[in-house]
Amino acid sequence: MLRTHTWQRRSPNNMRRMAEEVQPVKEQGSWISSWLPSWCPTSPSRLKDAEEKMLKSVNRPFSRQHVRISNGNFLWTLAFSNQPQPCSSFLSQTPTPTRPPLVLLHGFGGGVALWSQNLDTLSSSGPVYALDLLGFGRSSRPQFSTDAEEAEEQFLEALEEWREKVGLEEMVLLGHNLGGYLSAAYTLKYPHRVKSLILVEPWGFPARPDNPNHNSIPMWIRTMGAVMTPFNPLAGLRLAGPLGPMLVQTIRSDFKQKYSSVFDDNTVSDYIYHLNAQTPSGETAFKNMTIPYGWAKRPMLERIGQVEADIPIFFIYGSRSSIDSDSGHALKKNRPDVEIAVIRGAGHYVFADQPDDFNETVLKILAGTEKKGEDERTEQ
Repeated sequence: MLRTHTWQRRSPNNMRRMAEEVQPVKEQGSWISSWLPSWCPTSPSRLKDAEEKMLKSVNRPFSRQHVRISNGNFLWTLAFSNQPQPCSSFLSQTPTPTRPPLVLLHGFGGGVALWSQNLDTLSSSGPVYALDLLGFGRSSRPQFSTDAEEAEEQFLEALEEWREKVGLEEMVLLGHNLGGYLSAAYTLKYPHRVKSLILVEPWGFPARPDNPNHNSIPMWIRTMGAVMTPFNPLAGLRLAGPLGPMLVQTIRSDFKQKYSSVFDDNTVSDYIYHLNAQTPSGETAFKNMTIPYGWAKRPMLERIGQVEADIPIFFIYGSRSSIDSDSGHALKKNRPDVEIAVIRGAGHYVFADQPDDFNETVLKILAGTEKKGEDERTEQ
């Protein structure tokens, strides 16, 4: 059965709804501060400042909104139109056919500004939305269920409410790490809302082996895992207090290199610190969805084969990543149409390690999605 594509006519209206109906909510600084050790040098306003500094490298115009969903929660969202003019100047124009919006979902401990090297290029071919997952970044940080399935459901309900509020009929979902896992889970539950699924170094796909090869896990992760098992994954960052920013700069010094073409200071590490020194809401949910050392309690590889056959699935991996492409190839055995791209010289953060190659790969996928849509409309 062919789908209708009302997203072509609604794209400008979506931007109007973002601009007019969904207003930012008041930052809940006092509530968040009550959860943090008093010596942590962070706050919602510092996170906002760090994000804005990251986004100064983005040239194309975009809107920023807190999109309200149920239970008083909201998802922080960046929205890029496929039009070069400001929103107010093209709302009255006749919309031109375009591809479904691309929706970017970050990984564990991430946020919207980590896409800063990708947003200009990806939005050049059509509308793009990037949002902070529930419990992360500048989105609400509610209490999640301790049950892995229920926690996953909370993420999915938030994303579906967000889609409905923004007014998207269909979308291309691109998720990295945890965002990849949730993108696949969302596609299983709401297949009629997903035009294509792009999984970038997705977390949580294989089941934990009976005898996992601990030697493949870096020593520092094994050591931290042994010490911090009863706690949230990033509890040490908050317990470090004023040393937290320096801890990020030291342990994740690689991020400075990933964004060296844009920033020559600690802009990125400061952003990562403030992302993860806030209330550990999504972090706690992630912990409840895992078993040591970071394996998913509900492996996605056992379910993703149920994704409807007319939804294309793409995997993007980095050639130097600790995550191998076995999951993608395992799915491809049963679904030969699955496509797998490996970007040379890239690690787990493939979109930051090799942004040009990553952007080019995604644009090719989007072009194929648009062509498929045109073919379906011709058949109709």
